[in-house]
Amino acid sequence: MAEVTNYIDRLVAELCPDGVEYRPLGEVGEFIRGNGLQKKDLFLEGMPVIHYGQVFTHYGAFASKAKSYTDFELYSKLRKADPGDLVIATTSENDEDVCKAVAWLGEEPVGVSGDAYIYRHSFNAKYIAYFFMTHNFQRQKIRYITGTKVRRVSGKSLETILAPMPPMEIQEAIVEILDKFTNLEAELEIQLKAELEARTLQYEYYRDSLFEALDCPRVSLGELGKFYGGLKGKTKNDFGSSGARYISYKNVYENISADFTWPDFVQVKEGENQLSLMKGDILLTGSSENMEESGLSSVVTKEPDEKTYLNSFSICYRLNDPSILNPEFSKYLFRSRLARKQIIRTAQGVTRFNVSKKKLANVSIPIPNLEEQQRIVDILDRFDALTASLSEGLPAELAARRSQYEYYRDQLLTFPRKGENQ
Repeated sequence: MAEVTNYIDRLVAELCPDGVEYRPLGEVGEFIRGNGLQKKDLFLEGMPVIHYGQVFTHYGAFASKAKSYTDFELYSKLRKADPGDLVIATTSENDEDVCKAVAWLGEEPVGVSGDAYIYRHSFNAKYIAYFFMTHNFQRQKIRYITGTKVRRVSGKSLETILAPMPPMEIQEAIVEILDKFTNLEAELEIQLKAELEARTLQYEYYRDSLFEALDCPRVSLGELGKFYGGLKGKTKNDFGSSGARYISYKNVYENISADFTWPDFVQVKEGENQLSLMKGDILLTGSSENMEESGLSSVVTKEPDEKTYLNSFSICYRLNDPSILNPEFSKYLFRSRLARKQIIRTAQGVTRFNVSKKKLANVSIPIPNLEEQQRIVDILDRFDALTASLSEGLPAELAARRSQYEYYRDQLLTFPRKGENQ
């Protein structure tokens, strides 16, 4: 990186011996407010448009293809960004996203919604897009943010922000360098995600192999226990921030072990006939939008500290003799291929798939002795810890690399100012 910085420094010294001029954005360009485009006007085909919300949810620093389109009649009425213009989202719910910008590099003009500005300028398009990402720009915009719940910056305010305007040769050289950084970051993200997916698949394969290789009797769930529904007779008003704790559908869906720290509460009166959960219970999601995710499990691996109930959209499976299955063993077993392929077959539906308690009773599972169960738990705990460590470590590595790139970007876009003592 030192060589890159030195190269730009030499170029600046050669072409700007007196320093680089910083100009108000309004003096070297024009801010044009977008208009008349709402979410209901967005389609998958037609004429290209950018809705302000997409600037910070979909686009990076520049784009040559629109995410959304609209019909020609509306498009003809919209203000449009020409190729090379910047599209700036000037409204957001947080300070970070306000003034997020994307340089439009498409072959034709793109329509722009309200709550966004088009910046028509004389900079290199990518150069000015990168400038909008710098800490220098962020520091300047903060003083102009208004609003409480909705945060916004006006076009008049944007006009006053100072941007370095070196000769085009320097702008192009910086863009070439930052494009390489951007590509390296994207490649790193792809590599890290691929590594995590590969490790996860490796773990799942090993877990599934352990269960499928078990040489022991397999018994149907109907023989071993009973299925119960979740909360009965509850309305929306019964759920809130106080009352008895309950395990939600999402809690079951996301956690292999039931998480009792979630702030989910329900009003349960004395004497109500409601099933409270106990250690060893296997919880299953009752339905899903796709068959592959039907009947996902979460196991109660510890005795609840207080009475805890189950959401009505889920199912509780309780063993007649809880001592025959180690709950830690159950949590891995019911997420394994051996159990999942049987559970999935119990689901029926078209737009939503519901699992059948009657069919779930026919699902068969291996019941090894408790010593063997513990051996498998110990192995899978170690694999799980390694996968979790990787899941935390890889994003941390990517975040560190992004911070490094941001530092270099800011360094490249910081120049000695014209008129200052050299």
